[in-house]
Amino acid sequence: MPFSGAEILFDPANLARLGEGLIVTVRIAAISIVFAFLFGMVIGVIALSRSGFVQIPYQLFLQAIRIVPQIVWLFLFFFGFARLLGWNWSGETTGIVVFSIWGAAEMADLVRASISSLPAHQTQSALALGLARSQIYLHVLIPQAVRRLIPASINLATRIIKTTPLLVLITIVEVLKVGQQLIEAKILTNPAAAFWIYGLIFVIYFLICFPIAVLSRRLEAKWSAQ
Repeated sequence: MPFSGAEILFDPANLARLGEGLIVTVRIAAISIVFAFLFGMVIGVIALSRSGFVQIPYQLFLQAIRIVPQIVWLFLFFFGFARLLGWNWSGETTGIVVFSIWGAAEMADLVRASISSLPAHQTQSALALGLARSQIYLHVLIPQAVRRLIPASINLATRIIKTTPLLVLITIVEVLKVGQQLIEAKILTNPAAAFWIYGLIFVIYFLICFPIAVLSRRLEAKWSAQ
């Protein structure tokens, strides 16, 4: 059988290094998703207020996150704020902070939209029954909004995972960076290294994100029909 270069993938040392990089990727994504969902839920409920003192900062926050690319935020925190304020943040900490803020902004808008889409008479009926605002949110609005929210929030989690390769630009040795290092080490002896290693990374991200995307579509189809 002619030498194809695929043998590079069967080197235990290479697979071990890619596995270590994958652990870093998954850890950053998982922590960011948890923080994004928690803070996003709180901000989303607060954003339902019609007060200008709430809406103006919220809209500025949301638009700043949406308009400015994530890589700019990563550079701003890692190279900008860190030097200006004397922060001693690692690349991993910076990644978690930026992705958590980005995810929280997106999650907050999903929460706000989900609760706002519920019929107004439900709130009015709950008020007529003597429920406090906090009780209305906890027992009436949020439980119903969760059903509409879950498919979109799962999609947001997938987006966060797919954005983690940007972390390679702030010195984090995640799975893509490991792949680049392996390619640089093997390219002279194995010209096909880039194809096989990037191909494996493609498969890794596909196996992580595709099941999540399928789950999101199925939940959306199931609950939209009810």
